[in-house]
Amino acid sequence: MPAAPASALASPLDSLLLALRSAPGWRSADLTYRAAQLQLDSARLRAGLNLTAGGNAALTKAPWEGGDWTGNGTLTLSASLPVLPWSPLLEGVRSAERGVQTAALDLRGTRAGLTTQLWQAYAGLRAAADALTLADAQLALSGQLLAAGRDQRAQGLLTESGLLDRQANLEAAQAGRDRAARAVTQARAALTRLLGTDPLPATPDLSRPLPDLTPAGDEATLIARALERRPEVRRAQATLADAQAARDAAALAARLPDLTASVTAGQLASASGAAGRTVSGSLNLTTGVLGAQVSVPLREPKSPVSGVNLALNASIPILGSTESAALRQAELGVQQATLALDVARQGAELDVRTRMQAAQDERGALDAARTRVRAAELTVQAAQARLDAGLATRLDVAQARLNLTQATQALSAQLDRVSVAGAALAQATADLDPLLLTIPALPTGGRP
Repeated sequence: MPAAPASALASPLDSLLLALRSAPGWRSADLTYRAAQLQLDSARLRAGLNLTAGGNAALTKAPWEGGDWTGNGTLTLSASLPVLPWSPLLEGVRSAERGVQTAALDLRGTRAGLTTQLWQAYAGLRAAADALTLADAQLALSGQLLAAGRDQRAQGLLTESGLLDRQANLEAAQAGRDRAARAVTQARAALTRLLGTDPLPATPDLSRPLPDLTPAGDEATLIARALERRPEVRRAQATLADAQAARDAAALAARLPDLTASVTAGQLASASGAAGRTVSGSLNLTTGVLGAQVSVPLREPKSPVSGVNLALNASIPILGSTESAALRQAELGVQQATLALDVARQGAELDVRTRMQAAQDERGALDAARTRVRAAELTVQAAQARLDAGLATRLDVAQARLNLTQATQALSAQLDRVSVAGAALAQATADLDPLLLTIPALPTGGRP
C-alpha cells in the first residue's frame, strides 16, 4: 500500500515519522542489514552443491626425432558438497546466520535511536515555539507597561528613571523575542539535519504533544528484556559463538590428520598410458567436503582396462606444526569474547538503570508543574475579580495571564521530557520498534 502524503496525515509529528523512514541514517541502516543478508547468501552458495565443468588438451611427440604427434583431450565435470558437520563452509553459514541476526537487532536499534532523536528534536521545536509565544506575550506586556508609564510620566506620577527602566524592559523583551525566533529556526534546522529534509509547513501546528512510550515492567523485567534483545549483547554473544567455533575447529585440526579417501572406477589405463572414461569420488576429513568427478576423453584410448582404484592420503606433521599454537590462540579468543560479553551485559544493565531513574525523575516533577498551573489559574481568577471590583488594573490581569502561560508551558515541557525519557528507556530495553509505532489522534486540548 503506498504511503499517504504528508499533507493527509493527522499532525506534523506523523509527517516527521514518515520522513524519518527516508532519513540518511535510516537508509544507511537498511543497507548495512542488506549487506549482512548478502553475506549469508554468499556463504550458503559456497556451502551448497558446486558444479564445475572443465577440460584439458595435450599434444605429445616422442621421440623427438622420428616420432609422431599424438593429441589427447579430456572433458571433466566436477561436483563438491560439504557433508561433515565441522566443515568450515558449513560453519561459515552458521556464522553468517548469526551475523544476520545481529544485523537485524542493529537495524532495529538504529531505527529506535533515530526515533529517540526525533522525539528530542520535536520536543526541542515545541519548546522553542512555546518560548517564542511567551516572548511575544512579554513583548506586548512590556509595550503596554511603557505606554502606561509615559502617561504616568506626563501626569508626574513616574520618574524619568522609572520610565527608562520600562523602556529598557521593552528593549530586553524585543531582544528576547528575536533570540526566541532564532531558536525556532535552529530547532527546525536540527530536524532537517536528522531527516535530510524539512517536511513541516512554514507555520506547523505543534500543539500535539509527544506520546509516552515508557515500557511497562519493573526494573528486573526491563533489565532481563534488555539483556535478551540489546544489539551489543547479541553481537557479543555472536562473537563468542564464533570464537568457540574457531576453538573447536582448531582442536579438531590438532587431533585429526589431513586425511583424504578417494575411489576411482572406469577405464583406468590403456596400452597408450591414457585413461578413459572414469568416475571418481573423494572425501577430505579436515574440510568435510565430498567431491565427485566424471572424466570423458575426446579420443577413445586403445585397449582400455577397466578397474577400481582405492586411495588413502594422509599428512601428519612431525616438526613445525602450528596447530597447538593456533589452539591456544583460539582459547584466548574465547576468553576475550567471554569478557566482552560480560562487559556488554553490565553496560546494558547500567544503561537501563540510569534511564529508568531519569524517567522516574522526570515523572516525579509532574506534580509540582501541575500545582504551579493550578496556582497560576487561581491567581488569574483573583486578578480578574479585583479588576471587576476596581481594585486592580488590566495590566495586573495581563501579568497574571502571562504567569499562567509560563506555568502551562513549563508543564508542557515537563510532559515532553517525560516522553523523551520514556522513549530513551524503551530504546535501552529494545522495546521501541518504530515500524510498529502508531500515533493515534488525540482530542483537541492536549494530552489526556
